[in-house]
Amino acid sequence: MDDKMRILLCEDDENLGMLLREYLQAKGYESELCPDGDAGYRAFLKSKFDLCVLDVMMPKKDGFTLAQEIRAANAEIPIIFLTAKTLKEDILEGFKIGADDYITKPFSMEELTFRIEAILRRVRGKKNRESSVYKIGRFIFDTQKQLLTIDGKQTKLTTKESELLGLLCAHANEILQRDFALKTIWIDDNYFNARSMDVYITKLRKHLKEDDSIEIINIHGKGYKLITPEQD
Repeated sequence: MDDKMRILLCEDDENLGMLLREYLQAKGYESELCPDGDAGYRAFLKSKFDLCVLDVMMPKKDGFTLAQEIRAANAEIPIIFLTAKTLKEDILEGFKIGADDYITKPFSMEELTFRIEAILRRVRGKKNRESSVYKIGRFIFDTQKQLLTIDGKQTKLTTKESELLGLLCAHANEILQRDFALKTIWIDDNYFNARSMDVYITKLRKHLKEDDSIEIINIHGKGYKLITPEQD
């Protein structure tokens, strides 16, 4: 089978990096190991990857900077951060950039592969679904192309933005339960993922602000509701 999933692995700790690469390859993934952010970005531009695993603290270019550059080139590729930092501010910064997951050191190899497999399953499932198009007020939202269109103006959404808006549309004018959304998109309903979802809700509100008939409201203690005109 020659269609192995390819992982960009950026880790400046040589021993850990080699260990991670060997473990991932043993699990059936192709992985390219880079020792710093500059090398990671060059590798990203040269090859096609299915997922990025980025250490936050790296020489030449840190993981946050690298992730922003990768996101500018490809808004859809999943990103997992590895870090020794446990400060909430750092973890939230990672989610604001668009991280799909965040693992603090030390961690087990099994945990990392579980997170990778969960993300890739979600991505594959999304790609295999038929195109689904929603009308949200004056907006047209194409979930497969991740495009939000109003009056001819198109906005390309990130994967997380698209998945969250898709769930809101599927539950339009109903409550989207917070824990359901977290477990569906983020796999885990922990504190950091909950804060990450709040960040993405704020982003979606900005994308939808051109139509004042649409609103995403907080339902205290329960979740969110997308208020949109009912379609005939």
